Amino acid sequence: MKKFIWMSAAAMLMTASIASAAGVNLSWDDCGTFGTATKTFACNSNSGAGFTMYSSFIAPSGINELEAFQAQVDITTAQAVLPAWWSHGASQCRGGTALSASLDFTTSTFNCQDFWAGLAASAYAYDVGFGTPNRARMIIQGAIPFDNRAPIDDVTETYGCKVTINRTKSTGVGSCAGCAEPACIVLNEIQLFQPAAVGNDPRISVPLSSNFVTWQSLPGGCPASTPTRNTTWGQVKSLYR
Repeated sequence: MKKFIWMSAAAMLMTASIASAAGVNLSWDDCGTFGTATKTFACNSNSGAGFTMYSSFIAPSGINELEAFQAQVDITTAQAVLPAWWSHGASQCRGGTALSASLDFTTSTFNCQDFWAGLAASAYAYDVGFGTPNRARMIIQGAIPFDNRAPIDDVTETYGCKVTINRTKSTGVGSCAGCAEPACIVLNEIQLFQPAAVGNDPRISVPLSSNFVTWQSLPGGCPASTPTRNTTWGQVKSLYR
């Protein structure tokens, strides 16, 4: 009897461990293992479908009023300076429309849970040369209306955000150099936000299967990236007033 009780307790502990195995994934074309790790492009056209990467996560336990989200992504190349093709922004070579981010998965594939259900407003910031000249950092944030906050379980892989890179200025006159250069894209972390009164806005950084993707099949794997400071719910919420 004692042996049976011990084994039952061990099984319960193992189940609890599995259930609370929070983590993140980043893939091209769909979430987690439903997507792919590498995207290649001949850089021979300026039009056509863009290239979309998907972040996803399993939440830790205790998320009972999820209402906002943040993802931190680094893009790094082997060059001394980030190529112009990866320079996004109004004053950069690729301008402000070649990159987009969204928490809307209503017209996407459905292999992971869509918590946001098309209700999330989103925004992003893109910092060329963050930390080192050959890196950019992208911060994507999103929030749903306060009345739509809801619990999320700690076992289901859930879509976080998607980032789409289009083909503009990849070839020909006026193109931005560096499309063919390999790049590593790392999802450093996802942070989940609940109302301030809850006091629980966990950061998730452990990979589930992989927290990075490569562009043009980067040899030798991805360089490490370092998360920044915590963001507060107030900072996220201010974007959506």
